[in-house]
Amino acid sequence: MASTLRQQLFRVKPVPRDGGESGSQLKRSIGLFPLMMIGVGGTIGTGIFFILSEAVPIAGPAVIWSFIIAGLVAGLSVLCYAELASSVPVSGSSYSYAYSTLGELPAMGVAACLLLEYGVSTAAVAVGWSQYVNQLITNLFGFELPHALLYAPEEGGIINLPAVILIGLCCLLLIRGTSHSVTANTVMVLIKIAVLLFFVAVGITGWNMDHFANFAPFGFTGIMTGAGIIFFSFVGLDAVATAGDEAKNPRRNLPIALIGALIVVTGVYVLVALTALGAQASGEFEGQSAGLSAILENIVGATWPGTVVAAGAVISIFSVTLVVLYGQTRILFAMSRDGMAPKIFQKVNPRTMTPVANTIIVSVIVAILAGVLPINFLAEMTSIGTLAAFLVVSVAVMVLRRREPDLERKFRVPLYPVIPILSIIGCLWIIKDLRPITIIVFAIWTALVLVWYSFTGRKNSVLGKQIETGMIVLTGPGKYRLASDAADHAETGTVDVVGGSGSGADGSGGSGEGSSR
Repeated sequence: MASTLRQQLFRVKPVPRDGGESGSQLKRSIGLFPLMMIGVGGTIGTGIFFILSEAVPIAGPAVIWSFIIAGLVAGLSVLCYAELASSVPVSGSSYSYAYSTLGELPAMGVAACLLLEYGVSTAAVAVGWSQYVNQLITNLFGFELPHALLYAPEEGGIINLPAVILIGLCCLLLIRGTSHSVTANTVMVLIKIAVLLFFVAVGITGWNMDHFANFAPFGFTGIMTGAGIIFFSFVGLDAVATAGDEAKNPRRNLPIALIGALIVVTGVYVLVALTALGAQASGEFEGQSAGLSAILENIVGATWPGTVVAAGAVISIFSVTLVVLYGQTRILFAMSRDGMAPKIFQKVNPRTMTPVANTIIVSVIVAILAGVLPINFLAEMTSIGTLAAFLVVSVAVMVLRRREPDLERKFRVPLYPVIPILSIIGCLWIIKDLRPITIIVFAIWTALVLVWYSFTGRKNSVLGKQIETGMIVLTGPGKYRLASDAADHAETGTVDVVGGSGSGADGSGGSGEGSSR
């Protein structure tokens, strides 16, 4: 029986059962500690090594509150992520969560957010990396890279060459294999934490309380705008959830890695930002390149501490780019597997067990963005994508709790439903303070992705084809199962098989909810 348009748009992908195996060709090779390092590696570096020069001029010393507010909102969302990761442990992060809770059309909306979030943030981080490369070259060899090869056209240059080179190096590492990439990331994360602790140890010697005199020059509005800019730096936490198909024991390890990474990241952010503000007047942050290096050089009166920080930043920001680029490829992998993106994105190389063509395509596009766009625009565009994805995850937790209360969950959000509701409010609060141009560009981009879905994704939907052929059946309002699983449950009296091909994705097609179990 043909399904209606509404049923197609809101058909829900079955939640994986019995250990959460997704049938992916990707290899489960990532343990708990490396998984947590993906979260830390994808987060620390973007926010602290160069975003201070963007956020402090807007929030002043009160940028500390911007970090805390961004961290709290991210924390609320991470708890929601943790619950979904423990119950829907597959690749694709919030895209997969939305597909298993809200339906196909909302999932494509989330996919638009994630593609923007990951693609743009990778470019933003790469642009920031080039500042520290230039600083390191200057300190070590006494010359600067040409302006034309260091800045985007809007900033008077031709192309940001170091950023393009960084994307290329990360691409090569990801193609070699996930285990190589994860090991390299773990080493780089440990180096970056050591470097930041070095910054705190030296920077604290230049502490001056007078730097906090004009604490919030632009009031609460400045603080919230600063939080909006900073929020993009928490994208690395989402990256943990993109590794669902490659994580060992995902129902247990994903929630632990998410929460552990958040604690480490927020603590380091606040500690380093506080030290930087105590060591340098807030008016000096604006337009400052490689800011942490410059602060130490001013305190000590020599270049060597700045060189140490610059070297650490070059290594550590490399790991951020690596993780975020990895996340981007895995989201497209999940979309392609569902028929929502071209098939080339799900092709896995049999030797390296990685999606090689996917990685190359994504890297080329991101390299172009990094080479020609300025960093402030990139950062804010990433924030709105991250906020929208976090918001949907918070909604998805409540939907899945209601629709599948007996689903296996290794972790449950505490104080439910207060935490998901606060997370939603926090995300909306920060979004409203973003610049109108950011929201407009975001809306246009989302509309383009939904147009793509209308003309291509909907017709190629693997879920739609499985429903049409009876491989997947409706077992209750908004609840789909593989036909074999549904039959097994029906035989044991745990659920009624009440629907068939495409009926009632919106919950209109069956009465199974009341008769389940």
